[in-house]
Amino acid sequence: MNKKELREIYIGRRMAMTPQERTKQDDLLLLRFQDIPLENVQRVLSYLPIPKHGEPDVTLCTRYLRHMIPALKLAYPVADFSSATMHAVEVDDETRYASTPAGITEPQNGSTLLPESIDLVLVPMVICDARGHRVGYGKGFYDRYLAGCRKDARRVGLCYFEPVERIDDTHQFDVPLDLCITPGKVYEF
Repeated sequence: MNKKELREIYIGRRMAMTPQERTKQDDLLLLRFQDIPLENVQRVLSYLPIPKHGEPDVTLCTRYLRHMIPALKLAYPVADFSSATMHAVEVDDETRYASTPAGITEPQNGSTLLPESIDLVLVPMVICDARGHRVGYGKGFYDRYLAGCRKDARRVGLCYFEPVERIDDTHQFDVPLDLCITPGKVYEF
């Protein structure tokens, strides 16, 4: 199947989950996330879930990271829709946030972390395939950003569903994940 078809199917499946199912799956995702090694992780780019897309609650993982890595530098993306680019803004307890018209919550203040300084990226996704290629939301922001990250920076996706066998319309500029964490398993690519 192609990305558009997979996006429609799997967002629909996420939205059909009850709040209790979602909470259980989020807890299982956190347990699997706790299994990944964190040595040499000091700078993380995460994201805040978009409720209208039914995304996993990645904030559970970022709280865990803050607990495990006291000197953690945590950043969230700020998108520039006019250039289809984004940058990572470091956040702290004083950070102010605002929602964009697209429903994305972004930091309004903070310093920028350069892509090459990031050690771990939590990448939003709908579904991925057995090679680590993912279906996102179709704008390419993350693929462009990930292309500027170091080769050893880990690209990690959280997904309620097991990978599909193959996404039919991947492109040469798609940047695959290193890991996909599901409630049942951690997939390495």
